Amino acid sequence: MAEIKSTLEMVLERAERMAAEASPTSNKDELTRKGMRLGAEFMNKKEMDLSAELAAEPEGQRVDVLIGVSQTLLRNVVLPRNEDLQESGKHALSGILAVSSGSSQIQSICQELDQILAQYGQHKEQTTQQLNDAIRAQLEQQQAASGAEPSSNINPAMHPQYQEELAKMLTSLNNQYSEAMDQRKEMITEALSSGS
Repeated sequence: MAEIKSTLEMVLERAERMAAEASPTSNKDELTRKGMRLGAEFMNKKEMDLSAELAAEPEGQRVDVLIGVSQTLLRNVVLPRNEDLQESGKHALSGILAVSSGSSQIQSICQELDQILAQYGQHKEQTTQQLNDAIRAQLEQQQAASGAEPSSNINPAMHPQYQEELAKMLTSLNNQYSEAMDQRKEMITEALSSGS
């Protein structure tokens, strides 16, 4: 029995050593998660004073909370495929500006992001219109070549290759704009992390 007890004691001692060596969830991670929750709360409440909430944090913890807030807000700045996403992106940018401590660098980057969001919608519309015009012209040429009477109600979207071509064009457009946005988001994260 004494032998079993000593083996059990050895197992318990080993478990204690392993627990002591394992790094507990760091305070930094907890503060970042707190900031992420604060950012989500801001996105859900349109009238929240985010800078005051952040200022209420102890000075030594503020940067970690700020990183969490910025991660959540920047995740909400996405290509505006509809009006709700556009409004959400603008609200997220207003939050970034609120916590930026008046940084001219971050203000400049946020303006660039805002321009990218606005240009994306215009560029998407122009791309779709160019495809419509190109297919309409192609269909009119085909009708004229076959001797058929030109129709005024040609629907380019009915062309068999329309969806495929549109998908290619939009994928290329989305990739181009996403890359530009990701670069600026990274710049904001770096600036906020360094306290610039």
